[in-house]
This record gives sequence, C-alpha cells and structure tokens, in this order.
Amino acid sequence: MEALLTSYLPVVIFIAISLAIGLVLMVAPFVVAFKAPDPEKLSAYECGFNAFDDARMKFDVRFYLVAILFIIFDLEVAFLFPWAVSFGSLGWFGFWSMSVFLFILTVGFIYEWKKGALEWD
Repeated sequence: MEALLTSYLPVVIFIAISLAIGLVLMVAPFVVAFKAPDPEKLSAYECGFNAFDDARMKFDVRFYLVAILFIIFDLEVAFLFPWAVSFGSLGWFGFWSMSVFLFILTVGFIYEWKKGALEWD
C-alpha cells in the first residue's frame, strides 16, 4: 500500500504547488494594487458603453462581426493543429481536403473584407 501511495506523491506535490500559486495570484493584487480609482479607470471598456445603462439601448453590430470573425478564424486554427500533427498519415487526400477548407475560408474572408465588415469607421 505504501508503494501505491508513493507513486501518487508527484501528483499530490503538483496539486499543492498549483493551489499555492493560484492562491498567491489571487491574493497578490489586493496586496500590491494601487488603490486610487479615477473616472478613467472606472470607465467602460471592451464593449463601448456603460454597463449600468438601459438594456434596450442601441448596440453597434460591428462588435458582433468582430466576435464572429474571431470565432471563425480561431476554429480554423483548432482544425489546423490536429491536421498538422497527423499530416504524414493522411496523404494527398488529407492535403487536398484541408486545401479546400482553407480556400473556402479565404473566400469568406475576402467577401467580408470587400463588404466592409472589417472597417471600423
């Protein structure tokens, strides 16, 4: 039984170190943070409007377009990694199927670009 528990010792050490690092990273901002809020720090960011405003206000659709484009190209990379790992065993069929996939994504990207979805002005 002692040999079995000894084999789990690296896992226990890893979990203990992970918990210690996580705790330190959660406590450190409260210890070292500069506590002088100003209006610029408290202003809205990321979405462009105040968080505590009317929920029925108009929202710019460009934020959604950027998010959708990010998801599309993020998923493209998610498909490329397993393909690249198994590229040697896929042969020409795998190469041409990924080429068609990338071509379709490129055509979609050019379409979005020509329609002005990437213009922020």
